[in-house]
Amino acid sequence: MKIRGTLYAASFILFSVLLLGFITLQSGCGKMGGEYTVVGLPKSFADLVAKTKPAVVNISSTSIVKVPGSPFRHFFGPGEGGPFGDFFHRFFGEIPDQELKKQSLGSGFIIDKDGYIITNNHVVDGADQIKVKLADGREYEAKVIGRDPKTDLALIKISSFFKDLPALTLGDSDQQRVGDWVLAIGNPFGLEETVTQGIISATGRVIGSGPYDNFLQTDAPINPGNSGGPLINMSGEVIGINTAIIPSGQGIGFAIPSNMAKKIIPQLREKGKVIRGWIGVSIQSITPELAKALGLKEAKGALVSDVVPGGPSDKAGIKRGDVIVSFDGKDIKKVGDLPFEVAETQVGKTVAVKVVRDSKELTFNITIAEMPSGKIPTSSRALPEGLGLTVQSITPQIMSELQLRDRSGVVVVEVRPGSPADDAGIKVGDVIREVNRAPVRDINGYDSAIQKTGKGKPVLFLIKRGGQSFYITVKTS
Repeated sequence: MKIRGTLYAASFILFSVLLLGFITLQSGCGKMGGEYTVVGLPKSFADLVAKTKPAVVNISSTSIVKVPGSPFRHFFGPGEGGPFGDFFHRFFGEIPDQELKKQSLGSGFIIDKDGYIITNNHVVDGADQIKVKLADGREYEAKVIGRDPKTDLALIKISSFFKDLPALTLGDSDQQRVGDWVLAIGNPFGLEETVTQGIISATGRVIGSGPYDNFLQTDAPINPGNSGGPLINMSGEVIGINTAIIPSGQGIGFAIPSNMAKKIIPQLREKGKVIRGWIGVSIQSITPELAKALGLKEAKGALVSDVVPGGPSDKAGIKRGDVIVSFDGKDIKKVGDLPFEVAETQVGKTVAVKVVRDSKELTFNITIAEMPSGKIPTSSRALPEGLGLTVQSITPQIMSELQLRDRSGVVVVEVRPGSPADDAGIKVGDVIREVNRAPVRDINGYDSAIQKTGKGKPVLFLIKRGGQSFYITVKTS
């Protein structure tokens, strides 16, 4: 009995100690930094919202759109009146084109007391009039200082007699981790000063919107009207500019990283546009099949699928088929690394570019030029492997239809349904310019190159489609 009593006493003491430790642990977790409760959730976002919301603005832009005055033109096209056109004009005369106002809503945020505001380019693009409404109800007209369609960023400005404008600070987006809490503030569907909460779902997202895709993904609800609004961290800093959503998705929104905006906004403020470096190449990603066909040890780098004649790379000696593995001392691990490095390099600077050509590493010195306006080369998506196609020589008629400059190569005239080529995405009208790095001049050259391919070995094609050139590997059976 004495032993049993001792065991009961010991058990009670042990239970008491564990219970006391658990209570202490709960208390400590609840007071950690004054931010978190036992389950790790913020107690409230109210203080953070009160601190940041005053600097978030509602942006409404108006553009004038001209529409034909005659109702018959809507049905029969400009210059046509249809069967009643003469009758209509005889009695009513020519009705002039009418001007209609097109309005759009978006968000933005003030970055300094002088009235500079960051928003999305698509919020103010083509606007004839821009109005900004502050959280305290004040309204101002704004003017565009600079725009950058390639990143969908714009800088606008309002003029305020009083220098009491609230402002937000751009934080370090590179420090954000997946799982960090964020707030999105904006005007979704015109509902002013709406606050939503979520986390960073992913970083470095590529969504196919352009050559500089590098988005933060968040599950904080973002809707039409949120565009241009801030994505805020728990320190009250802007770490992203909300810009895109997947309409069919739920809790999938994207924001431009603040560190990208930091590099662009000063140029918009000073020059009204962004000047980017350019080396004159089209590039694509390297699949394991491409790596094998090119004799690479691993699938990394950026494959040069085309070189602009007379461009910086052409002058330096870069050739189609080269794999760029280093640019100005920085490793190029994936195809998306190169556009960012080139764009941020000062125009006129000469940099060392390392490439792999025929399993050998070579170095070329390229002088960076300014990126020309208009369409810029973008990375092609790697195509699936496959085979099963019919080709023919390029005739003058085919040259005219495909708008080709010369007759070199062969054109794909048939892709058998369900064949490996069909599965690969090869299309009728594709022009094959190379087979296994050997130029193809005509149908005979194509047949000769194909016959030299060993059984079961992949074939490396250079395909030209719609003004773009890209490589694709095709496995033979």
